[in-house]
Amino acid sequence: MDLGLKDRVYVVTGATRGLGNATARELVSDGAKVIVTGRDEKTVLAAATALGPGAVGVAADNADPAAAEELVKAARMHFGRFDGILISVGGPPPGFLADNTDEQWTAAFESVFLGAVRLARTAAAELGEGGVIGFVLSTSVYEPIPGLTISNGLRPGLAGFAKSLADELGPRGIRVLGLLPARIDTDRVRELDGLSADPEATRAANESRIPLRRYGTPEEFGRTAAFLLSPAASYLTGIMLPVDGGVRSGF
Repeated sequence: MDLGLKDRVYVVTGATRGLGNATARELVSDGAKVIVTGRDEKTVLAAATALGPGAVGVAADNADPAAAEELVKAARMHFGRFDGILISVGGPPPGFLADNTDEQWTAAFESVFLGAVRLARTAAAELGEGGVIGFVLSTSVYEPIPGLTISNGLRPGLAGFAKSLADELGPRGIRVLGLLPARIDTDRVRELDGLSADPEATRAANESRIPLRRYGTPEEFGRTAAFLLSPAASYLTGIMLPVDGGVRSGF
């Protein structure tokens, strides 16, 4: 199936590893050009080099108010166009109500929430018909995850923002959507499992609650994201798609 990605240009934030990197790999392998971002310049350049000539690395922090315009400018400067963005940010610090400080909440809001809003707002102003804005959120949009109180508080708000944006931008032919990963086998998820007294038992217990009885792979997430960002998904907007192996119990 031809997804129509050849020579289209996307910005993928948080793309030095994990889900963002997996998506960037799938986009590039299908012919797209990608601006990959992350906060550490050396790591960003290494990730872009590994992706090949279809990728350019730009060090940027989502919490920086200037980042959004810089990334769109980089896309146009290096590849001559801008077709979409996947906004992927690192997870906020884990913890329960009593564990998380005001400073952690504020930092997470700046990066996870307000940073994503700025990126989407800038992209919306720059995109034309056929453009797309994607958000990597979490299944916590629907069901809170124990021990991730900050994430549980912020990501549902971003889902609501994305849905509002889809309604506003739809008449211009711009799509907006969200991806809701659950237990995907990334460094972040392994780190969370490692917080327990017995990480292997924790993973086994989590897998037992997943109908497919395993964690997903970054590649499986990346292929899903690449499809949703592509012209092949041109009639999909305003949706929140779980990428979770069937773990969500609702319809």
